[in-house]
Amino acid sequence: MAERAPLRQILGLAVPALGVLAAEPLYLLVDTAVVGHLGAVQLGGLSVGAIVLAQVSTQLTFLSYGTTARAARLHGAGRRADAVAEGVQATWLGIVVGIVLLLAGQALAVPIAHLLAGPGPVADAAVSWLRIALFGVPFVLVTMAGNGWMRGVQDTRRPLRYVLAGNGISAVLCPVLVYAAGWGLEGSAVANVCAQLIAAMLFVRALAVERVDLRPQPRLMRAQLALGRDLVLRSLAFQACFVSATTVAAHTSTAAVGAHQVVLQLWSFLALVLDSLAIAAQPLVGAAPGADEERRAHGLARQITGYGLVFGVALGLLFAALAGVLPGVFTSDGSVLAEIPHAWWFFVAMQPAAGVVFALDGVLLGAGDAAFLRNATIGTAALAFLPMIWASFAFGWGLVGIWAGLTLFVLARLVAVVWRMRSGRWAVLGAVRV
Repeated sequence: MAERAPLRQILGLAVPALGVLAAEPLYLLVDTAVVGHLGAVQLGGLSVGAIVLAQVSTQLTFLSYGTTARAARLHGAGRRADAVAEGVQATWLGIVVGIVLLLAGQALAVPIAHLLAGPGPVADAAVSWLRIALFGVPFVLVTMAGNGWMRGVQDTRRPLRYVLAGNGISAVLCPVLVYAAGWGLEGSAVANVCAQLIAAMLFVRALAVERVDLRPQPRLMRAQLALGRDLVLRSLAFQACFVSATTVAAHTSTAAVGAHQVVLQLWSFLALVLDSLAIAAQPLVGAAPGADEERRAHGLARQITGYGLVFGVALGLLFAALAGVLPGVFTSDGSVLAEIPHAWWFFVAMQPAAGVVFALDGVLLGAGDAAFLRNATIGTAALAFLPMIWASFAFGWGLVGIWAGLTLFVLARLVAVVWRMRSGRWAVLGAVRV
């Protein structure tokens, strides 16, 4: 078999994946716009509640990425039924974990809201929204599991349709419930749950028509949890970095934290774009070791890395050209605009390296090399980023120090993942990685 995949095949996986990744942020923009007209208290409550729920999808990505890695190997070995069975077990796992989080969230909603916002009307609004929105958590996790097994069998079109169906209906329902029905902020939460329920039902239906055993299998779920442990720890390392960066920016000045927020949101958007390429890499690279095709695995890794570099360079050039225009779209505050260049050029300069890092993240995740990614992320965060960020706080380096630290973090991860790819030790052959 050829060592390279046609660009059309890669884009056929990456473009729908980008749509899935972008659907939730776009829906949240609609939700924010609707709630924003209710008043500052309601908007603050939505912001606090949404931060809490976002941690679920951030910390439990193993239900999608881990399931993709396991399903892709089995699919590559010609064992589609077993690949789909990984999705069944991930779905059961999502339901169980989701119910636990729902119950825990109901018990902890008040103290968490008070911790984030302090006692007062904003915290009360957040609790009111969160208590309803938490009922969607099991559905969110089922959707993540569904995305995982479908990507593993190289089907990214159906997940896009399912997610758009849920979010599209909910985007229409949200203003109806908030304004026409008079439910206010709580109407937003109900619309969220409806979106998540619709998408989850579509993913469950897709499993049912596959005619596989739908019973829970604890042995497979334990194996998925072992992979999940590594991915959760990796996600926590990322959270430590970005929370630290925002904390230091907030202690620098109001203008600095505003500028940091603008550039960080652009960085988050570009992360979605680059992550779509990583998602395309996962099923393609995962299938090759599953089919005992080591040369193809290495060829695909080099090909995806090259595309990542090209995308990263293109994005860097684009945002360098927009440096004098784009910041003004986000703010008219002169002090914030004066601070933005201190972060902007680090943000631009790191894009080529980020393109390669995201691509190789996808390669290694597809191969199931989660333990290495866990160690590399924790190690580079502890040795490269966190010392720099807290030195920036201690010595007053401001946004220059913060974004120099983020750039150093990306470069350190670049060295780690390139070394791992060149070592070849990630390409463990077989339908199941042991």
